[in-house]
Amino acid sequence: MNNRSTLIDAALVATLGVLAVITMASLMIEHASRWIALAGLAGIVAVAFALIWARFATRPDHVRALQSHKMLEVANRSLAYLGEGLTEESAQQVCRIVLSESEAAAVAITDTETVLGFAGIGEDHHSVGGPIITTATHDTLDTNETRILETQAEIGCPRKNCLLKAAIVVPLQMRDRAVGTLKFYYTTPRLLNETQIAMAEGLGAMLSTQLELSELERQTELATRMELKALQAQINPHFLFNTINTIASLIRTDPVRARELLREFAAFYRRTLEAGDELIPLERELEQTRRYLTFEIARFGDRVVVEEDIDAAVKEILVPAFIVQPLVENAIAHGMRPDAPLTVRLTSSACVEDGSVCVTVSDDGVGIPADRLPFVLEAGSAKGLGIALRNVDDRLKGHFGPGSGVLVESTEGTGTAVSLVLASVMANG
Repeated sequence: MNNRSTLIDAALVATLGVLAVITMASLMIEHASRWIALAGLAGIVAVAFALIWARFATRPDHVRALQSHKMLEVANRSLAYLGEGLTEESAQQVCRIVLSESEAAAVAITDTETVLGFAGIGEDHHSVGGPIITTATHDTLDTNETRILETQAEIGCPRKNCLLKAAIVVPLQMRDRAVGTLKFYYTTPRLLNETQIAMAEGLGAMLSTQLELSELERQTELATRMELKALQAQINPHFLFNTINTIASLIRTDPVRARELLREFAAFYRRTLEAGDELIPLERELEQTRRYLTFEIARFGDRVVVEEDIDAAVKEILVPAFIVQPLVENAIAHGMRPDAPLTVRLTSSACVEDGSVCVTVSDDGVGIPADRLPFVLEAGSAKGLGIALRNVDDRLKGHFGPGSGVLVESTEGTGTAVSLVLASVMANG
């Protein structure tokens, strides 16, 4: 910016000097036209005003004030859209807002895999919804650092006559992790100056903050809603009725066993009602799941077989309460075969590279039809199956961030595997 200001000053001063010489010469020459002198004087006044304006317009404090105004304008106009999170609809709207307040020729927004929005020059062939093709964008996501692209080759557009020749790629962050990028495109690398880079990084930081605040607000609302849903799911009236009937029948045939189950039943519901928003060791969650299985085995006998292989280190991880039991409950409620026993397996795995942990509940039951599988996380799926899975999925994402949640794999007639993915939990814990 200082170099640019100096060049402008030099050009205006030189012009001012030439006009002054012309004016002086016209006044000294006896027969010179007075219109030349007047034109010279007018030029001097005009250039003087231009010099004053240029000095004001290129002052660093003026530039910073202009940048701040533009960023506040973007923040004000984009807040309503970013409240929805990073979606194609919200990203496209924000791209158009940012484009209108910047000097870029085009603006794009991506998540970690897909181009969510694009506005400006090249909109006819830079399609929304497709995969990220720019290597530098993947590098920005991997390193969480801004990238400056000075050639068309670095942009990676397959269209040879694309007018976009340079770009700035800024990470969008949540919890210090890159969850997307904000990209500014230019028609010439000459526009890649400090002002544009500072503006791009400032807008990226501001949009990241808005995403964080929107997610925090969403999770606050979710916590209240999910707490009620979790409690309702935990006190399943059918399970309660069936367990009481099982204990009642054992009172006559095996009173000792009936007393044991009654004590476990009291402990089970006491722990259920105590479960709040605080994190607990996974081992404690497994203990509650084993209590639940005690009642189901008492009810179904050898028709339910349980196998557990959870790594000791994984058992120490802190997790939200009531995330494993619903998966086991779903396996028994929806996976039982009428003519064969059901085996339920609890297993774990850990990825050393990214610190993620996966806890899986699988069964060899009836499975889920292929046409229903994509919708199992929806609340209306399978008489409560979707409510419980969506509950767990939302709480995992809320506690452990992007990359966490519930994954469901199933083959009709073979069985189902539901995995809890906890992103970066080993690295954080």
